[in-house]
Amino acid sequence: MSDMTLHRPQRHPEKAHRPDSPIRRKPAWIRVKAPTSKGYAETRDRLRENNLHTVCEEAACPNIGECWARGHATVMILGDVCTRGCAFCNVATGRPGPVDPAEPGNVARVAAGSGLTHIVITSVDRDDLADGGAAQFAACIRAVRAAAPTVTVEVLTPDFRDKPGGLETVVGAAPDVFNHNLECVPRLYPTIRPGARYYHSLRLLDRAKGMDGRLVTKSGIMVGLGETRTEVLQVMDDMRSAGVDFLTIGQYLQPTPKHAPVDRFATPDEFDEYARTARSKGFLLVASSPLTRSSYHADRDFAALRASRAANMRGI
Repeated sequence: MSDMTLHRPQRHPEKAHRPDSPIRRKPAWIRVKAPTSKGYAETRDRLRENNLHTVCEEAACPNIGECWARGHATVMILGDVCTRGCAFCNVATGRPGPVDPAEPGNVARVAAGSGLTHIVITSVDRDDLADGGAAQFAACIRAVRAAAPTVTVEVLTPDFRDKPGGLETVVGAAPDVFNHNLECVPRLYPTIRPGARYYHSLRLLDRAKGMDGRLVTKSGIMVGLGETRTEVLQVMDDMRSAGVDFLTIGQYLQPTPKHAPVDRFATPDEFDEYARTARSKGFLLVASSPLTRSSYHADRDFAALRASRAANMRGI
């Protein structure tokens, strides 16, 4: 299979001061085909017609061809410019534009008209907004509920740091899944995720579960940034202490030479071992593979998680 390239012109002037790090050649197990299917084109056109951004494109996700061919995309609300400049992320950083009042309706139309059973809604960080964008998340959830009541809703939110009431606004709109990624082990936060705080993000997940015990909570990390196995296992324990139900683990891939370099490529066997360990720690569902991303197979995984939770409640 050929290596899919989603390289775009440099969009990160705030990273210009960083020295270039050569992009390492990917091993065979994480090379994917370029997207060419009819389903991919139909999904792309449907999103364009509704003036919606996706994290699939903005973050250069390697799974875009597969997911879009199935009609599944992760909608990114609140624009395509982030107020933070994380060292792993390919979303543009700068001054975002105004919030689009038509966006919730556009998201709902895509949810209702695409034959979806599950939709994932994420966003850029909006530190410029008083609520961090929480009200827009809530409006999108309510709009999808009204237009497509059988579609389950997953949100992948920012940390709402220094935004009182942001989490409460989102959880109060009753998504089916609340996802917030820890992204990496705490030791790496100062260089990889400098605008965030590990224990704040962990507490956010714990608080979300405390607000509604029925809410499925989800979080994920990347490996290949220089973490140790012991550190990854400690993050698993921290997540379980916060009541996280669903864990995702995937390989970090360097978007451009100005982003953090890949320290190493974990093998498929290592991902399988992480999955076995995580399941033994009590996660209801674990997705762990080189190409795993937060929203990869989110529809299938949510159905499996719901079945697992029902079985646990029956004592099976």
